[in-house]
Amino acid sequence: MNAVADYLSLVGRAIFWIFCGPIRRKPVRSAAVFTQLTLLGIRSIPMISLLSFFMGLVLAMQGAYQLSKLGADVYVANLTTVAFFREIGPLFAAIVLASRCGSSITAELGTMKAAEEIEALEVMAIDPVRYLVSPRLLAVLLIMPSLAIIANFTGSFGGWVIGTVSLGIDSPHYISLAVDSLVQKDIVTGLIKACIFAVLVATIACYHGMSVSGGAEGVGRATTSSVVNSLIAILSADVVLTALFYFL
Repeated sequence: MNAVADYLSLVGRAIFWIFCGPIRRKPVRSAAVFTQLTLLGIRSIPMISLLSFFMGLVLAMQGAYQLSKLGADVYVANLTTVAFFREIGPLFAAIVLASRCGSSITAELGTMKAAEEIEALEVMAIDPVRYLVSPRLLAVLLIMPSLAIIANFTGSFGGWVIGTVSLGIDSPHYISLAVDSLVQKDIVTGLIKACIFAVLVATIACYHGMSVSGGAEGVGRATTSSVVNSLIAILSADVVLTALFYFL
């Protein structure tokens, strides 16, 4: 329970500095946010795009295998598009961000903790949460919806490739079916999930990094725990959010 309380305290303080920092004339450093946007977000685009494209291919092939038995393989367009915008796109983006960037954040902060650099910030009366955690949280929050949208479109493109090349569906007809299958709720649901996943990935990674003990060995343990706990939290939140939006 102490760990949960410490984690929630860290989240609260990080959010406080993002929104209340400018009021107290201690805003989150914009230079640090832009640096993290580049390191955490932009460099993740190729991996997210590639994995989403492959997943789109697989989902379309598996969907066509079942739908063709009913003579409805044309609805592969609907299946792939809705699945990515509501579920797979944000989930894939979060998983890649947790494994690639969450581990990096934990290792970086953990190394600073082991080298007593975080204690040095406190000695200089600089809040480590405002200086280190809030910029990373804000950067992940800003980039995550864009990563989810990229995953949505590259995954849908994978479905388009299978639909037009393998199933022989006319390209304009496929695109029309895909667009018509989407409603506003599908898009909003995916973006809300992306934002919540972003908070979980960033804060869990920062919490484990700021809690490192035991030198280099402790950094390794914290990095592993960060990725594992982030994935568990993402999937758990996904179940809750999917159930919530399903009944709304």
